[in-house]
Amino acid sequence: MRIVFRPTSPTLTALMLGSALALSACNSSGPLDWDLRSRDSTTDAARQATANRPSADQRGIISYPDYQVAIAQRGDTVASVAARIGIPPAELASNNALQATDPLRQGEVLLLPRRVAAAAPGGFGAPSAPVDVSAIATTALDRLGPSPTTAAPIANGSEPVRHKVARGETAFTIARTYNVSAKALAEWNGLGADLGVREGQTLIIPVANGPAPVLEPVVTQPGSGSPTPEPPSAKTPLPDEKITPAAQKPKETPASPDLGADRTKASSAKFVMPVQGNIIRAYAKKKNEGIDIAASAGAPVKAAAGGTIAAITKDTDQVPIVVIRHAEGLLTVYAGLDGLKINKGDPVSAGQTIGVVRQANPSFVHFEVRRGVESLDPSGFLQ
Repeated sequence: MRIVFRPTSPTLTALMLGSALALSACNSSGPLDWDLRSRDSTTDAARQATANRPSADQRGIISYPDYQVAIAQRGDTVASVAARIGIPPAELASNNALQATDPLRQGEVLLLPRRVAAAAPGGFGAPSAPVDVSAIATTALDRLGPSPTTAAPIANGSEPVRHKVARGETAFTIARTYNVSAKALAEWNGLGADLGVREGQTLIIPVANGPAPVLEPVVTQPGSGSPTPEPPSAKTPLPDEKITPAAQKPKETPASPDLGADRTKASSAKFVMPVQGNIIRAYAKKKNEGIDIAASAGAPVKAAAGGTIAAITKDTDQVPIVVIRHAEGLLTVYAGLDGLKINKGDPVSAGQTIGVVRQANPSFVHFEVRRGVESLDPSGFLQ
């Protein structure tokens, strides 16, 4: 048999030769290390189990004994975070290798250049006329005190290590350096889907729940092969299972209810309308932080969802303002009420009457939905 070598172009030959030399160099000290881990274990079992990142306070700040970080919200820029926590934008940007106008991902971590004071509870002043219900409601929220998501200073023993990213480092190499998973590193620092990091960025290293497990090597004699683990079924056989054919219904199976027929407008919404009426003023960020709903004086005002009465205060006209705390860090605010039927700390259910519409010209209820002190459009929760 004759082997024929077909000529190739000089360029292709050079590329093939270069590839062969590169692979040979990589294999000079052992098998090719495709994930560049220098033959370290790549199993999840070899990495430390890490805790969840602590929750931030209402301004998005997590306080550690030696430093603080700020957590970006949706739509934030470096400048907006700086304004919220009271630090010059240029100073915050420089400390994080960013520009003041750079947009941030939701959950992204910024290292503060210096400590800032904790959010202090506010008091009630007498605002100038006309009365800004939204501002008063916000002040009422400040008086709620720490919410369930407010973070207390972290104990010294669990303070995360800070790592400043050097040129050429990646999230994977940094995670391996500290023996944590890249996924945990990304979650703690709000990294993007590509796990990209930038030179000069400061990352906080996830705190381990415990030491990494020690994997005992299995030593076998040459030529004997690797031991095969015993399957679980070999120890305890599974019991015989009687399987009903898919086409055959079990006996005494009740008819499936038609949930669509019983679905009402109220049950299809996340929140119920606090009062029945037309919306006479729509939500407008920083102008009207909620909606105004026209209603007849004396009409019942209902809790939009189940929760706890977190605060009851009054505006300068002594008109009650009610704040209800709900799950998922949500708050609802009700103004323009009279004849309250609840007290601070009372649990309420969705649709429960909390008061009646106050007599006014016109009579209406002002309704807000907030996450912390950030207002949200109520219409998205009522539809």
